[in-house]
Amino acid sequence: MRKKPAIMALSIAAAAALALSGCSTPGDGTAAAASGKPTSKLLGIVTITATDANNARVIAGATAAAKAAGWTVDVVDAAGSADTANSAITNFVSKGAGMIFDLVFPVTSLGTGLSNARTAGIPVASWGGGLTQGVVMTTGNGAPFAQPATDALLKTINDNGSVLALTYRTGQVCRDRETLFDQIVAKAPNVKVQKEEVNIPGFLQDGSKYATAWMGSHPAGSGNLAVWGCWEDPTLGAISAIKQAGRTDIKTFGINGSATAIKAVQDGSLTATVYEDGTAEGKTMFTTTLAAIKAGSSWKQKTVNVPGILVDSSNISQFVSDHPEALK
Repeated sequence: MRKKPAIMALSIAAAAALALSGCSTPGDGTAAAASGKPTSKLLGIVTITATDANNARVIAGATAAAKAAGWTVDVVDAAGSADTANSAITNFVSKGAGMIFDLVFPVTSLGTGLSNARTAGIPVASWGGGLTQGVVMTTGNGAPFAQPATDALLKTINDNGSVLALTYRTGQVCRDRETLFDQIVAKAPNVKVQKEEVNIPGFLQDGSKYATAWMGSHPAGSGNLAVWGCWEDPTLGAISAIKQAGRTDIKTFGINGSATAIKAVQDGSLTATVYEDGTAEGKTMFTTTLAAIKAGSSWKQKTVNVPGILVDSSNISQFVSDHPEALK
């Protein structure tokens, strides 16, 4: 049942996708790049959380690319608050930033900040937040990474059992992953799902709390059991509770492939995760936005879809050999 995610190349977003994102003019985003050059070489990054490993990778990749091009970088951790993110974007506008990155926040929740950036002619790039006017590129909707993890989960429990799904609806990436999870699991009617939404900050504690309560109503021997997280940190929180309870009958799944998660696959406490190369995504965001600035009014919005690699006990040794950076 497990499928290998296809590696997809850079593609121009379809007009229909732009319409759904709220962009009134197909291919818009040119207003933000119309000046042909930035007002300064400052990259402002607004992240939904700086403590998540993959957000940190994206920041590191973008920072490395920016500094190599002679830019400076300023990062704001919005800690899950869209209000803070809007304020941060507006502040970067007042500083005359040359480009602004949104990490995870849905563009629909950043109306004030994006409007200010668009008025100032500052291009915005989104990591999984979608497209709208003034956003020159996005890294896709995040959903494809959920497929290999969810397929592996269903295969492991033979399409029959109970699943604790740990969600997070403030972030667009997790929204999209939850939607795909629902679509896949709907085809397995013998799988019962209980959903619990975690907070940022607090996702590790919430994962542990919800797992403890869920295990109380799902004792050992009550069927096939699994925990799914829209990214693996909540699942890692659940694993701490599972270990404390002395349970060995619960399979665990996550997405993103942080170093902690890869090590958890190595020691067997995490059944599988899907590795996302955030460093490469961060570099691509910078180079693509720089291209948008140079293109000016001729720029067309782009969606960059990225590959994911399912990592489990069957390929962990080879994966670590191929991707030693994943353990850093």
